[in-house]
Amino acid sequence: MSTNNGGQPGGTEFAQVDAELLGRGFTRMVFDLGRIEQLLDVLGSPQRAYPSIHLTGTNGKTSTARMIDSVLRAFGLHTGRYTSPHLETVRERISLDGEPVSEERFVAMYREVAPLAQLVDERASEPLTYFDMTTALAFATFADAPVDVGIIEVGLGGADDATNVLGAGVCVITPIGLDHTEWLGDTIEDIALAKAGIIHRDATVISAVQPEEAARPILERCAEVGATIAREGGEFGVLRRAVAVGGQVLTLQGLGGVYEEIFIPLHGAHQAQNAAVALAAVEAFLGAGANRMLDVEAVREGFAAASSPGRLERVRNAPTILLDGAHNPHGMAATVTALQEEFAFSRLVGVLAVLGDKDAAGLLELLEPVLDTLVVTTNTSPRAMPAAELAALATEVFGEERVTVAESMPDAISEAVALAESEVEGELSGVGVLITGSVVTVADARRLLKR
Repeated sequence: MSTNNGGQPGGTEFAQVDAELLGRGFTRMVFDLGRIEQLLDVLGSPQRAYPSIHLTGTNGKTSTARMIDSVLRAFGLHTGRYTSPHLETVRERISLDGEPVSEERFVAMYREVAPLAQLVDERASEPLTYFDMTTALAFATFADAPVDVGIIEVGLGGADDATNVLGAGVCVITPIGLDHTEWLGDTIEDIALAKAGIIHRDATVISAVQPEEAARPILERCAEVGATIAREGGEFGVLRRAVAVGGQVLTLQGLGGVYEEIFIPLHGAHQAQNAAVALAAVEAFLGAGANRMLDVEAVREGFAAASSPGRLERVRNAPTILLDGAHNPHGMAATVTALQEEFAFSRLVGVLAVLGDKDAAGLLELLEPVLDTLVVTTNTSPRAMPAAELAALATEVFGEERVTVAESMPDAISEAVALAESEVEGELSGVGVLITGSVVTVADARRLLKR
């Protein structure tokens, strides 16, 4: 991180801006588009300066967004990508051409937006949220760059999310499951109804396979606004996949034809599904269809360069340490399937820390068949479940002899590595540690392990 004492944008000033943003309440949520619309209006509607691809869903949004970004860049487009949450720095949320914006650029844009945000705050009953501000910063940064396309992930839900001011021409809906029920509703149908709110008139919708109760609200919304929908399993999908060194090789049915020998450096059937969705979204954006395929070499180049930090990410060898941000049963089921299909661990130890409002019991039941031992701990989120409470739930699923409690993440990682190595003599190639349960858990571990 750069530092200076002369008032130039840099490390010290960025830290100040970061603190000002955090002062808005990192987890505070207010579902009211009026305030973000007012802010964007006084900024000159930067979100109208470029076409966008808008993504929602329960799992896979960020991975799919990153793949879309990478493939579009392989076709020579300048991209702006907005995703959340971040792992190490808020700058990760706002990427230009695949890279987080610089501290200097972030500070400069914040200094332009903040005075106008203060005016909006003074007129409103509730001040703009952290997410409102980062959304406005992203849209303004992309207009200023300028970019050829914005790839924008919703923060939560869809209809009332701050990003739902785009009216995007291409909308992507990744698999929908139960999560954030306290805000979006208790049923998959309610959640799908909220997420379908990003579909606007005459849009093209790219949808992953959905449970029937999610598909119905999506189709009804498409009919209501005259949107066209392409569905996985109908117009596009994964035809074949094979495990390869460092990832997998896919044959994808796209909107325009069959794309063979597509390597992605990511693990699991769920990432293959994300790739199929991403390809269809790029095809829709670039105008490919029944009589026009995209250049397959550019498609291959884009997917081969894709990455998704914190999604079965290998950060250490001997023993192998994997980080995975699965935080709900739908996501954890995909992670467990990938572990069983693509990794041959003779011994696997888990480190688990979750947020208090998540289905911890559901996560534990999915992890039990693939873990030899589990270390439970807590993460740095103020919403984290206490380690003792998580341990009580884990003991019910794993049995007391397979559960260890650690009060901090450094202790949990040390304990897990020791447990992984404890019954192995010599070669450690078949020994692993999986750190999971929350994006915050992954971020905490990543800071320690990537030093």
